[in-house]
Amino acid sequence: MEQILTVLAGQPNCGKSTIFNMLTGARQYVANYPGVTVEKKAGSFVCGDTRVELVDLPGTYSLASWSPEEMAARQFIVEEDPAQIVAVLDASTLEKSLYLCLQLLEMRRPTLAVLNMMDVAAKRGIRVDADALSQALGIPVIRAQASKGIGKQELYSAIAARHGRSGSAEIVDYGELETDIREITRLLPRQGVKGYPSRWFAIKLLEQDSLAEGLLASVDTEDGRIAALTRQCRESWATRHGEDMVRSIAHARFAHARDIAARCSERLEFVTSVTEKVDAVLCHRFWGPLILLGILFVFYQASVTLGNYLAAQVWPVWGKLEVWAAAVLPQQGFLEDPVLTALGLWIVKSITAVLNYLPIFVIMFALVAILEDSGYMARIAFILDRIFHRFGLHGQSTLPLILGGVYVGGCAIPGVIATRAIPDERARMATILIVPMMNCLAKVPLYLLLVGAFFSSHAGWAMFFIGTVTLLMGLIVAKILSLTLLRGHNPAPFIIELPIYHMPSVYGVIRQTVDRIWMFLRKIGSVVVAVAVIIFALINFPDLSAERLAHYEGQQKALEQAFLAAVDKTSFKGRLEAADIVPLLLYQEDLRERKRGLTQADADAVNQAALEENPVYAAVALRQGKDGKLLAGELRKIDGKRKTLRREIRQERFEDSFLGRAGKALESVTAGAGFTWRINVALLSALAAKENSAATLGAIYGLDGMSIGEGMASVSGFTPLHALALMLFMALYPPCVPAAIMVKTQTLSTRWMLFSILFQMTVGLMVATLVFTGGSWLGLSGFEAMWAYYGFCLVLLLLLALVPAGEERQKPGPVAGPARP
Repeated sequence: MEQILTVLAGQPNCGKSTIFNMLTGARQYVANYPGVTVEKKAGSFVCGDTRVELVDLPGTYSLASWSPEEMAARQFIVEEDPAQIVAVLDASTLEKSLYLCLQLLEMRRPTLAVLNMMDVAAKRGIRVDADALSQALGIPVIRAQASKGIGKQELYSAIAARHGRSGSAEIVDYGELETDIREITRLLPRQGVKGYPSRWFAIKLLEQDSLAEGLLASVDTEDGRIAALTRQCRESWATRHGEDMVRSIAHARFAHARDIAARCSERLEFVTSVTEKVDAVLCHRFWGPLILLGILFVFYQASVTLGNYLAAQVWPVWGKLEVWAAAVLPQQGFLEDPVLTALGLWIVKSITAVLNYLPIFVIMFALVAILEDSGYMARIAFILDRIFHRFGLHGQSTLPLILGGVYVGGCAIPGVIATRAIPDERARMATILIVPMMNCLAKVPLYLLLVGAFFSSHAGWAMFFIGTVTLLMGLIVAKILSLTLLRGHNPAPFIIELPIYHMPSVYGVIRQTVDRIWMFLRKIGSVVVAVAVIIFALINFPDLSAERLAHYEGQQKALEQAFLAAVDKTSFKGRLEAADIVPLLLYQEDLRERKRGLTQADADAVNQAALEENPVYAAVALRQGKDGKLLAGELRKIDGKRKTLRREIRQERFEDSFLGRAGKALESVTAGAGFTWRINVALLSALAAKENSAATLGAIYGLDGMSIGEGMASVSGFTPLHALALMLFMALYPPCVPAAIMVKTQTLSTRWMLFSILFQMTVGLMVATLVFTGGSWLGLSGFEAMWAYYGFCLVLLLLLALVPAGEERQKPGPVAGPARP
């Protein structure tokens, strides 16, 4: 069977991924935010005797080297040398699609076009003549409506039969630029450069394409003659025309695309689409931001309120996991457990502390997927740009902030990576430095832990607060940086495509939610477990002194003697020993678990079976007879004292451990924020990965039957005001190690990486101290201090908005063209 490689190429939101799914049935969600597909997706299908390997390239507007998507698409075409390219065209916005298609044809690769979204074009009163378009481009054009499977068989046949044809290298007439293009082409090898046609390569040199300039050294052997000529041509053109060649080349392509679209399509009538009617409200200058705030509030209210309910229903599952772990590991000791048992239970509790909030994550991710799939995500970028540009940011800062977690539930790493697409340096640097301040997925467990424990009656409002105040603080920091360290960089205009609204696909929403949950679970299985092991070692060593261990052993022996004295007064004398105390306690707990949720009749059957299998233990556990009741009461007293001793040992060991010493050393610094050494230990563990903060707190406080909140309140005297200060500090916490490394990669500077860590830690501590100390001085509750701080941020934000950020740029707006003309 013959195998051929074919690639799908097209702009974002042209239906390319839908066509890919139609042809291959591959699992891939379809979203409507520009640039969501950032990796190539592969699938296959069989048609006759031909097996086609189909690759879905990232959605891109051009084949320049300005973004990762553009470079990935271009390099795959050149390096993998596919048998043909399938260019996906959006019939409703033909001119935009042709801009990329013309560049594909200039590469002289076998190409065929798919005219997709014919239904959308018809609704807009647009009719496209596919035959005329085929003649104008010189390649086959196939009509399709991928959402309904129309054109599927025609595409199968055309791809398998290799109907793609190489277009003309000179399909675009660049006018006066042709002289310079031909002169540079003449100096290049006739066979091209590293897979690129000579004419196409010459055009890229004139466009100052970084990849082309990097490859030029391999052929420019005559003392840089080609590079010098290219530079001379660019300078001469700018002098004569007052415009750089990059824009002139783009204008020529657009002009040709516009001409082809005008000849091959017509607008039968002007139809006001549903999208335009909805945008008149959702993108309104006044109502748009208010509606956005309402959507965010509903988002948090639904995810937290319903999520907390579901989490409560699911918690018994995680409790059973802990019970199961305790059963399979070596048996617990009276005061101290075997190392394997202690480590195993520590890891399990660290994981379940995070898994407890899985239902909330599922709802959050599903709602984010709906916003993406509906097309509203791009509107959020458009609405927020009106605010962003006043604070030294750019409309294209929206995607990095969304990926970083402007909603709650992102990740700083892809957020920082996405800043590559921001065109001006000031906005790019400011965005890099504030992305880690957003609510990444790793911070959410701590937020939910504290909200559930200290703001349960106002959970929706508390999550709305932390979800939006981080953006307010980020804007404040961005403005301050723009006025100081980043001052002097010129801003650039914001251009974005607003896709049509779609009814979210159930499959797409489920697929995207599952993908993100799976990514989260993989992180738990790696980072959290690894850090849990390290924290366990740091928090348990060095061990207690021999004198303290002897003291606790004496306490243990006293409790054992008290139990044996009680046994001697019963008929169980000689049948129970000191070594039976822990097994008896575990037996009681296991018996309770076995009867949980059973009817009375079934519970009685379990009790009867227990009495037959182990009459001594069962008699005590079930308080059978006078002797059973006596020993059960004595055992309850011993268990209470045992738990107290275990807590004291753990506390003493924590305090004297390596990490405890570090946490104590920081208490003088964090005292103003209300942080104890235990909180400092959790925050130190979060430097590796932020989800470790909740996991570590769960392991420290959530033992001996207490919830984490109860443990924090009873052991450390934690109040809602403490919780608020900790939430705000975590919001501004320095990037985790992987995110910090990504900051270094994107800024090409170790100094900026260190600055991001120290700056955020300083700001976070200042804010936490302001809220806790100020709230305590004013006598505010945690909830009152929450909104007092929110009001403070709003006032400061409004004042900073009045301060000029430097050179003004043109007002933002949605356009029908690509993001970079």
